[in-house]
Amino acid sequence: MKIVYVVTRSDEIGGASVHVLDLADGMRRKGHDVWILAGGSGVVSEIAAKRGVDYISLNCMKRDVDPVKDVRGIFELRKMIVKIAPDIVHLHSSKAGVLGRLSCIGLPVGVVFTAHGWAFTEGVSARRRWFYTEVERFMARFTNRIITVSNYDMDLALKLKVCDASLVSSVHNGIPDLQINTEISEANNDVRLIMVARFAEQKNQRALLQALSHLNELNWTLELVGDGPLLQDVQDLARELGLSEKVYFAGACSDVHNRLLASDVFLLVSDWEGLPLVILEAMRAGLPVIASRVGGVPEAIDHGETGFVVDRNDQQGLVRVLRRMLESPELRQQMGLKGREKFNREFVFEDMLERTMLVYSAVLAQE
Repeated sequence: MKIVYVVTRSDEIGGASVHVLDLADGMRRKGHDVWILAGGSGVVSEIAAKRGVDYISLNCMKRDVDPVKDVRGIFELRKMIVKIAPDIVHLHSSKAGVLGRLSCIGLPVGVVFTAHGWAFTEGVSARRRWFYTEVERFMARFTNRIITVSNYDMDLALKLKVCDASLVSSVHNGIPDLQINTEISEANNDVRLIMVARFAEQKNQRALLQALSHLNELNWTLELVGDGPLLQDVQDLARELGLSEKVYFAGACSDVHNRLLASDVFLLVSDWEGLPLVILEAMRAGLPVIASRVGGVPEAIDHGETGFVVDRNDQQGLVRVLRRMLESPELRQQMGLKGREKFNREFVFEDMLERTMLVYSAVLAQE
């Protein structure tokens, strides 16, 4: 089978691009011919090359809306798809999903779109929800199958009548397992907290710092991994709250797995999400997780068993569960072990790969 994967950007690594890289590599190892197409070159193209996955740079694929470049992007992408003549074109992220589906109109290819969290999910503005709901309703007519990464997103699409039930499948994310070093020793008595996320409105690192400012008397450190437009704002807030000596800004890092292994608790207090790969990465590393109750997050975290989920904007609730986690090493260890067990049980990469292949086969059977 010939499969083309399309994602918006190559110059930054995120959940969608990590998923595409893993998926493409997995399909390649199963004997399929695969290509990744993305805007520009960067970390995604570099990782693809290391894994032996063919990569094609798209000059006109950009995240920002630019009508002229977007139209050029449709024709540029269509030209590449005609040249490759794949059986399946699998699109990831909203921008690539729209341009990609328009570029495939009339072509003899199966079109699959994965929604890594809908742009009209709970937590975004009402105007944005309305606009993107209408966009996805329109785009569904040019799609052979939609994959959502959580049951929450599938149910949301059906509730808002984005598509028929026959068009959508829920396939939980899965990530390859990695060796865990259980002999990492603690450098000090501080509980090592970590959050890995882009500094953007969605991720809401500010809420986390505000909650932790109420626990300044406890022994903890926080590592914030990532970059983005709100980095300076969050750094300023850390200083204002008197947390500069406890909060470390690591920037964008390529060694996230090792940083997770060196940590005690993973945190993600987003305003909206799909089913974040980084939570699965934390569970794989044996970490308990505290995260917002948004999107598919509760499908990954068993509340009170593998971690805690907290309502969005519930700062008092966030402070309470942070205190419980910080004050109990036994709770951290127990939840981390149960999270690792849940990862091994429910988020196996090969299972995700097989379920995705079943979607491809169903699409080709329709053709």
